Amino acid sequence: MTAVTADPLGQALAERATLIQLCMYALDRARSTGVVERLAEGLSGIGVSPLRPDGTRFDPALHEAGGTLPTDDPALDGVIAETEVLGFADRDRILRPPIVTVYQLRRQ
Repeated sequence: MTAVTADPLGQALAERATLIQLCMYALDRARSTGVVERLAEGLSGIGVSPLRPDGTRFDPALHEAGGTLPTDDPALDGVIAETEVLGFADRDRILRPPIVTVYQLRRQ
């Protein structure tokens, strides 16, 4: 017999959050391109999108710096070179910021 909760909406939202976390965990570890694509499609279908900000300006409020890459091009200074670990957003709420490598102007 299943216990009846006083707040079924709250329980459903908590269970949704748990499933999203599980899917993000599985996506991080999946080796099959097909599995990654299917997980990403499923998350997208419920409003969760991957964050891969390559080529945009680094913003510490939105991104986590995992490292830097030296550049001689001043226009690239502070631009994200690549995403090391995907981030995720649930509609407009960041669930996990992406971990990125940022171009840094080489000191002469």
